[in-house]
Amino acid sequence: MCRSRWTGLTLIGTIQCGQPGLWRKNMQTSSSTVQLDSIDRAILAALQREGRIANQALAERVHLSPSACLRRVKALEDAGVIAAYVALLNPRAVGRPGTSYTIINLESTQPAVRQAFEQAVQDTAEILDCHYVAGANDYLVRFTYRDAEDLERFHADVLARLPGVVRSNSMLVLRTVKRTTALPLPD
Repeated sequence: MCRSRWTGLTLIGTIQCGQPGLWRKNMQTSSSTVQLDSIDRAILAALQREGRIANQALAERVHLSPSACLRRVKALEDAGVIAAYVALLNPRAVGRPGTSYTIINLESTQPAVRQAFEQAVQDTAEILDCHYVAGANDYLVRFTYRDAEDLERFHADVLARLPGVVRSNSMLVLRTVKRTTALPLPD
């Protein structure tokens, strides 16, 4: 266990994932915990709402000096709590108004089959999320599409050609009721 000199962060069992990808860079196992104090939580809440906030404004919001605030943000980044800073695009504005969640079943769940499938998914930019899931199905993927023809193309030319896929079942989003990237923070 290590404790940061500048914050109340406590790391327990941190694992850095070696696979490429924005979200995997600083991913921690589910057994890892980072103890956050009230100032850390305030910083994270503000950054989740407004990722481009200036350090001066953030410091004022959380009642710290700018240098202390910057040290805390850096410690949160170094600990892997802050995984990345990104711009979230409006799919409709970039011509991809449709969203599909697709369940994938593989021919087997042998490690070689899973690894080939997962590598192909990593190499497919159109697949936005891919989750290995428990239950009767193997994976859940999310992608966006332009129109019905693009959806058909994606199913025929991308999903059906991924290694090991024997069945897919897509659910098309009619309307998004809630969408957030902000995680609830522990008290």
